[in-house]
Amino acid sequence: MPLVRVYLPLDAGALDTLRRTGEVGPAPVAGHTAVAPSARPGLGNDDEEREYAAWSAAATDAAALAQRGERRGVASADVDAAVVNATTEDGTTVELDSVVALPRIASFHIDEEPGGEVADLLWYDVTELDDVIRLVRGDEPTT
Repeated sequence: MPLVRVYLPLDAGALDTLRRTGEVGPAPVAGHTAVAPSARPGLGNDDEEREYAAWSAAATDAAALAQRGERRGVASADVDAAVVNATTEDGTTVELDSVVALPRIASFHIDEEPGGEVADLLWYDVTELDDVIRLVRGDEPTT
């Protein structure tokens, strides 16, 4: 089955649930993904441009979820195309009809500083989930 890269906005509570249950959910799970070139006029035909648009939209949604003093969190995940069941008119928003299991997550992207710019999101490996949770909450990660 083909896989689709999705970007999931996460807050500290969703990260805690991911640590406890091994899943982002419950379904439906809101996220963003790159779209076909013709799906959104003006978005462009470049794959990287569309990926960046989806990633940025997830970061914007994550900012709305973040509590005061928390950093934004976005998970990049590869999910079965069959679970991506709805795309809205903005060209990136999707709804997944399944939870996203931890093994499907490729990486996390966390604000360098709370309230930072999208370009300042730092990359973390999925194995660094505990550090990601501490960062989102505003605690310093262990080294």
